[in-house]
Amino acid sequence: MLFTCFLCYTTLVTILLILYVLFDVNYFIRIAFTIGYGKLFEKKKRVDDTTVVYGLVTTQDVDIFFKHMNNARYVRDLDFARFHFYERTGIYDEIKKSNGHVLQTASNIRYRRTIPIFQPYKITTKIMYWDEKTLFIEQQFITLSDGFIRAIVHSKQGTIGLNVSEIMAKLTGKDVSYRPTPPAELQDWLTSIEKSSQRLRKKD
Repeated sequence: MLFTCFLCYTTLVTILLILYVLFDVNYFIRIAFTIGYGKLFEKKKRVDDTTVVYGLVTTQDVDIFFKHMNNARYVRDLDFARFHFYERTGIYDEIKKSNGHVLQTASNIRYRRTIPIFQPYKITTKIMYWDEKTLFIEQQFITLSDGFIRAIVHSKQGTIGLNVSEIMAKLTGKDVSYRPTPPAELQDWLTSIEKSSQRLRKKD
């Protein structure tokens, strides 16, 4: 009996080690927890609302100096907040109904101040603008201790097999032709993306 328990324990530990070597297990656990917590304890949001998820800078997030969150972790955390936004606002349900896909095609992040180790923070997510094929999202990292916006991110979410205008009309209750007014900083960023595309097409 004791040997059987030991064998089962050893097998389980081995499987977990293999999973951690082959996959970023914590990434999937965090996504499942974030979405599951939202389903169980949070109210649904309108698509034009701002959603919030919370985080804490741990020893797994810091840079080589062990002082603050490293740059890669910001980008990783954006996934959790964005998936949470899609689920809470009903966008994910519409994506499933259409058998479509959403892919991040561009992002622009501005780091304003570091987030120190063991500092709690929140990530806010909202839609800035959309067209027939694309969603444009703004996300902010805000430390809870002082309310300071530590980083701000704009991202372009391209779609496959979806009509974004129709989805947004359904979720907002507005006409399919409606578009929010894009802020000047978004317009400038889109201009830079177009210029980059033109330059790269010339090389191709």
